[in-house]
Amino acid sequence: MITVIEQAVQARLVAASPKIECVPVTLGYDRADPFAVRMSFPAPATLEGIEISWTFARELLESGLRRSAGLGDVRVRPYDEERTVIEFHAPEGIAIVLMESEELHGFLLRTTDLVPAGLEHLYLNVDHSLARLLRDVP
Repeated sequence: MITVIEQAVQARLVAASPKIECVPVTLGYDRADPFAVRMSFPAPATLEGIEISWTFARELLESGLRRSAGLGDVRVRPYDEERTVIEFHAPEGIAIVLMESEELHGFLLRTTDLVPAGLEHLYLNVDHSLARLLRDVP
């Protein structure tokens, strides 16, 4: 049974210069962490020169396709009929990417096929998480 979804997509990195750079991005979803999605950027697209992943709420991505969503490190909003803006706020600065809304919709459909929205709690392994947490306590 499939428990992890990964999808390669193209994102346009919006910069201060007039040139907008295309960046391959990987969207990820793991049934073991049913409330979250992951967006990974390859090393050449980051200031540090290493792959960077951001993890944020699946619900934030879904809401942001329809209207502005998010107040923290990740913010999502429609740009126009076909594209969505995702902003990543970090101490080093802000990264803004423009993505095809249809690709994001397709990814979210695949995640809800795996774990239906509103039923995420049924996929949490609370006993395992609690055991890991207690193991780390001296």
